[in-house]
Amino acid sequence: MATTYFTDDHEWLRVENGVATVGITDYAQEQLGDLVFVDLPEPGRALAKGDVAVVVESVKAASDVYAPVDGEIVEANGALGSNPSLVNSAATTDGWLWKMRLSDESQLEGLMDEAGYKALIG
Repeated sequence: MATTYFTDDHEWLRVENGVATVGITDYAQEQLGDLVFVDLPEPGRALAKGDVAVVVESVKAASDVYAPVDGEIVEANGALGSNPSLVNSAATTDGWLWKMRLSDESQLEGLMDEAGYKALIG
């Protein structure tokens, strides 16, 4: 069973068996506007919490997306290379950005659940 967490930086993580699928929330993609490019990370890259993992470019601006926890990239969403607008149309499903193997699952304890995130953006 996957568990979903949220960050103050408007990212979501869906964690299953020690691997987190990471993306930006619907709220974040609405603030950014139409995405035109996603600079995806290389598999095998180690990330520390707070590192810039991905850069998303919209018609308005470029924005950094940060690693919400420590881990290693195991997969990037290659579909975004030719179709970055997937992030706009399906931010929490097909528009995921990367998958990472968690180094320290205890870091998840500092993240929000959906109710907490809704209160944040509320």
